[in-house]
Parts: sequence; C-alpha cells; structure tokens
Amino acid sequence: MAKEFLFWGYTLQQLKEMDLNQVAELLDSRARRKLKRGLTHVEKKLLEKLEKKDNVKTHARAMVVLPSMVGKTVRVYNGKEFVPITIMPEMIGHRLGEFAMTRKRVQHSAPGVGATRSTKHISVK
Repeated sequence: MAKEFLFWGYTLQQLKEMDLNQVAELLDSRARRKLKRGLTHVEKKLLEKLEKKDNVKTHARAMVVLPSMVGKTVRVYNGKEFVPITIMPEMIGHRLGEFAMTRKRVQHSAPGVGATRSTKHISVK
C-alpha cells in the first residue's frame, strides 16, 4: 500500500483547495517571499497554460512549484534544450530550475597521446 503524501500535515487535495496565500504560509521563507510579492506575467501565463493542457514549454526557471501543478509535465529550458519534468508532490515549494540542470557532468578520460606516466598527474598551469 502506497503511503499518502502529506505536506506539513495537509494532503495534496487539501493543498489544491487552498488559495495562493495559504499555500505560501506553508512554504519556506524564500518561496513565501516570492509568492507574497506576486507572480510575474510569464509565471501567470504558465499557470493558465497548465490548467488547459499538459506538457508546456517554459523559460520560467524561477517559478515555484505549486500544488496545482502536480501531475503535469513542464518542459523547462536549461540553456540548450527543453528538459521534460513531471511534477511530483515532493517538488512543492522548489523552483523549476532546480530540476533542469544547466551544466553537464564532467567525464574525464585517459591521458592524451604523448603523455608520460610522470606528466599525467601535473596540472597544466
């Protein structure tokens, strides 16, 4: 049996029924400050699009994940491409940009051609 999701003692359904100010009071101070100052035009437009359809593209990486977004797929721009992110209940209060990494992981390979055993450990500088 799957455990029911609770956010500060509230179920997902209760969170979806709350208005934006009530949800903001449950979030951390940074997310609460952003929501109290109001959403930008781009963020409001994103919420409107998410009500109508799923799988929406956006550049709004600073958008706070709200309970109304749970279960939807948002494609967040990482500087090169739109990364699809399915919003889960555990993501509430985080920013969309946290889930679309902008840098790739560095993968080093073997030393280059001509490198000796002793010089492969010396820094280039």
